[in-house]
Amino acid sequence: MEEYFICPECGSDDVEVIKERGREITLRCNECGNVWHVTLPKLVRVPLIVSKHERSFKSEAELPEGEEIRVGDIVETEDDEVRITGIELEGGKRVNHAKVGEIKALWGESLTYPKVIKVSIYLPKGITQSFRVKVPREEEFAVGEVVEVGGYTFRIEKIKTERKMLHHGKAQADKIVALMGHHIPRARARRSLEIYRGYEEEKDTEQ
Repeated sequence: MEEYFICPECGSDDVEVIKERGREITLRCNECGNVWHVTLPKLVRVPLIVSKHERSFKSEAELPEGEEIRVGDIVETEDDEVRITGIELEGGKRVNHAKVGEIKALWGESLTYPKVIKVSIYLPKGITQSFRVKVPREEEFAVGEVVEVGGYTFRIEKIKTERKMLHHGKAQADKIVALMGHHIPRARARRSLEIYRGYEEEKDTEQ
């Protein structure tokens, strides 16, 4: 866990550690020369269940004792970056926020794994063709954009995000749950989306 310090005298972040003894450290500001002492919080190992779509893995996060953790916060493990989706206290009680020391377990979604989004394409006679596609989390989609998946070209008419349904505008893939729109035969797509085949097949492809 990386710590960042600000000089309490001049507000500069040009600070260096000049002495370290356990959780006790001495700092010096390279701007004004101020020297002060800081006691780092005790780190607590908290069990963390990391989701990679249909698979979940046991891990743990080292977090400062007493720090408040909220659903939606991002924590780091040794090999992953995880967005917290659930917090459990003793007795199995689920809450939206709690302090480290009170938390029995955390649940989260891996942010180093591609985002998987549901795609619903409306065909004639009331038929809907559905896919799941994988995309980089930072990629954006806009209502009105024409894309292709599985041989079907369609115009995005609605974007369902974690919070609302969009009928105009755009959203980042990391926040998108589903894309919906009507099939447009012979239309020229701006880009093609890769179908998600499942966690096991993705791992086999990586190896």
